[in-house]
Amino acid sequence: MQKEKVLAEQLILHVGGVDNIRSIIHCMTRIRLDIRDSDKVDKVAIKATEGVLGIVEDERLQIVVGPGVVNKVASHMANMTGVKLGEEIPQGNAQSLEAHTKAKYQSKPNLFKRIAKTIANIFIPLIPAFVGAGLIGGIAAILNNLLSAGTIEATWIKQLALVFDIIKNGMLAYLAIFTGFNAAREFNATPGLGGVIGGTTLLTGMSPENPLPNIFTGEGLLAGQGGIIGVILAVWVLSLIERQLHKIVPNAVDIIVTPTLTLLIVGLLTIFILMPIAGWISDGLVGVVNGVINHGGIFSGFIIGTFFLPLVMFGLHHIFTPIHIEMINQSGATYLLPIAAMAGAGQVGACLALWCKSKRNPLLRDVLKGALPVGFLGIGEPLIYGVTLPLVRPFFTACIAGGIGGAVISGIGHIGASAIGPSGLSLLPLITHNMFLGYLAGLLAAYVSGFILTFLFGSPKPLIDQFGK
Repeated sequence: MQKEKVLAEQLILHVGGVDNIRSIIHCMTRIRLDIRDSDKVDKVAIKATEGVLGIVEDERLQIVVGPGVVNKVASHMANMTGVKLGEEIPQGNAQSLEAHTKAKYQSKPNLFKRIAKTIANIFIPLIPAFVGAGLIGGIAAILNNLLSAGTIEATWIKQLALVFDIIKNGMLAYLAIFTGFNAAREFNATPGLGGVIGGTTLLTGMSPENPLPNIFTGEGLLAGQGGIIGVILAVWVLSLIERQLHKIVPNAVDIIVTPTLTLLIVGLLTIFILMPIAGWISDGLVGVVNGVINHGGIFSGFIIGTFFLPLVMFGLHHIFTPIHIEMINQSGATYLLPIAAMAGAGQVGACLALWCKSKRNPLLRDVLKGALPVGFLGIGEPLIYGVTLPLVRPFFTACIAGGIGGAVISGIGHIGASAIGPSGLSLLPLITHNMFLGYLAGLLAAYVSGFILTFLFGSPKPLIDQFGK
């Protein structure tokens, strides 16, 4: 048995057992324990334990074990409690190592459910930030669209909209970093390293004039290629590499060597392998959508509306900006944007159905309560990452509903936007040729179909009950 594992078991015993610990975290040299009853802690025994360098009493009991050792001991202690590092340990959660191992493998969920739960665990902690930033961004979207349409003209409103956008971008523009941090916690890696890998996908410091090359095509890489799913995949790889390095790197230099090598290896993989692959996927999707646009008709509206939400999920929707600009330059309006906007409307309809069926899950209702208003205003990230993607099924019914809304927009025809702006109801000021009713008809079709499809096929009771658990 590894000496770090033995030390972890001894520390659990000396602090009064698992039931006396509320949570476990660690820093570079110390294990930090939130203790329920300090009278049950045997400080003399802790200090006498081989491997303990000292203890510090503060708001948490801090046990000094040194760099390189601390993360291993803390991880073993977390395994004994049955929860992850940083999570609250329910009382009565104590179990023997044999029982813990047995329970771990007896009821192992299938791969699909594990992926869904992992996504939920990564994004649920971000929901308050999604809601707050999304609502502020929705207000900014309305103001910007009104300014673009010439409905209002005032310098102070432009400045107010800019301030709102800056606040919103504090969350949404750097979502990759927050995602990387939380994904690392979920995969039992170092959160800070996960955040760095998330930030790496933003290609900060790379100039458009001298971009890093895509090693497969020779073209320049684009910041954010791969999107959020790419970040999660990269951090998962990081967790595997970091774990192996912790096993082979001597404790004396672990704090220096392991993070450096981990970031170097995963950073290079992310920039030169994962991001180019994502670029290849994005090029394929763009080719499909462009082909569909060229063929026109209701079919094109359905395909674009259906597949636009996955593009948003992968962070690839901005690749259509040049198409929007070219359409506006040639005809005075982009006829693609109103169709793409139906993807978000389908998601809103799906979440309205979830609202009606989630009376017994207060967490889901609270999330929907904050995310739905900003969804109506065209800010879809809170609903995607906070609700439909973690639940999986509603994501697919929302995609189909977006396709139905897109088909309606295409079927009516000549519904364009005079400028690029957020979708949903906030896009109304930019709709050209007085086709406001046509755009609203598309929204209504997406709302209704999203509600019906999700209510009937995308929200079984077990799925709703398991949200957030």
